[in-house]
Amino acid sequence: MKKIKIICLFLSVLTINLVKSQYLKPEYQKFIKVFISNVKNDKKQALAAMISYPFKREYPIPEIKSKEEFVKRYSEIFDATLKNEIIKSDPAKDWSEMGWRGIMLNQGTIWIDTDGRLISINYQSKFEKDLKSNIISKEKTKLHSSIAKFKAPECILETSKFRIRIDDLGDNNYRYASWSLKKKMTEEPDLVISKGKVILDGNGGNHRFEFKKGQYIYECHISPLRENGTAPAGLTIYQNKKIILSQDAEIVPR
Repeated sequence: MKKIKIICLFLSVLTINLVKSQYLKPEYQKFIKVFISNVKNDKKQALAAMISYPFKREYPIPEIKSKEEFVKRYSEIFDATLKNEIIKSDPAKDWSEMGWRGIMLNQGTIWIDTDGRLISINYQSKFEKDLKSNIISKEKTKLHSSIAKFKAPECILETSKFRIRIDDLGDNNYRYASWSLKKKMTEEPDLVISKGKVILDGNGGNHRFEFKKGQYIYECHISPLRENGTAPAGLTIYQNKKIILSQDAEIVPR
């Protein structure tokens, strides 16, 4: 998922040189200044109030579900390096409005929407890097031996019939493994397909994984940006380019 985020971020900032020549609007500078002050003075409660929950962290690190949890985990995210970048930033010059995507710091380290809500932190402290590594190591011990080797987990999806796990095997090689819902991931998967690829749908973070097996194509789409009331993910199976199954999916939280 990290590679996907990097690619999406690159696409998002292709126009930065054009935007950077303009100063951030004064009405946006006001809440950016408040944000900077809150970070500088470690006003955890004030920062917690700026967030719309749940607040995502890089998978498989668990998301932050509440203000209370954010306050507890504040120092895990806001280390000296991140705080220094924020505190030294100039609200007028270092923060850029990127249309509907919001306002970003520098190359996208921080994203705040135009209502002043903190929506994303694309930075990982040493604590979070170590936490991610430990989570992955423990997770590998809870999987069937046939799928216990991978570089990083991408996501776990559940449809009305299937549990699907997608892992990054490295070198742009993704693996699909699925079980019926009644089975556990410690059991041998019903289906495993490797050599999958990821396809970006625009630059807002929506993407899909495509896996081919003979005349069949298994497509899993992930939609962070979607209309209200629609599913965050889905599974579509094609046989000779004809859809033979299409199911909404939920993303299983950590």
